[in-house]
Amino acid sequence: MEFEFLADRPDALDLVSHWYYHEWGRANPNGSPAAIARKLSHSMNRDMVPLVVLAIDRNVVVGSVELKYREMAIYPDMIHWLGGLYVTLDYRGRGIASQLVERVVDLAGDLGIGRLYLQTERLDGGIYAGLGWKPCKQVCNKGIDILVMEIDVGE
Repeated sequence: MEFEFLADRPDALDLVSHWYYHEWGRANPNGSPAAIARKLSHSMNRDMVPLVVLAIDRNVVVGSVELKYREMAIYPDMIHWLGGLYVTLDYRGRGIASQLVERVVDLAGDLGIGRLYLQTERLDGGIYAGLGWKPCKQVCNKGIDILVMEIDVGE
């Protein structure tokens, strides 16, 4: 498994936008793969937030994760977030999601970020709990129960 930035694989933008739309965006009446692609086009970075990391197997993009700003408007004081963790169905269960999460945590440390947050519908923390993320808030956001988790980068 290799990891690359979306900035180095702009050909993957439409694929990742399609994944995100079908996983999370269809509930948004104003959402579309094109709208997600426009938003992700601002994440074509390697050394600053926002950025996207891709998991690649034999030149095939099989997963992605974002390091971004302020994912939840209700928590403006929580600045840096991990989001958009996605692995294609055929590649799930192989530890790729964990590797993507760890890669973003390492990148956050390299960028001088002290703490990261994420939101998950898995109220038990899912894979994140096993990677050292701690629950910090539980909230109903847009009608969905969400667990907000945090990790101190460098721990």
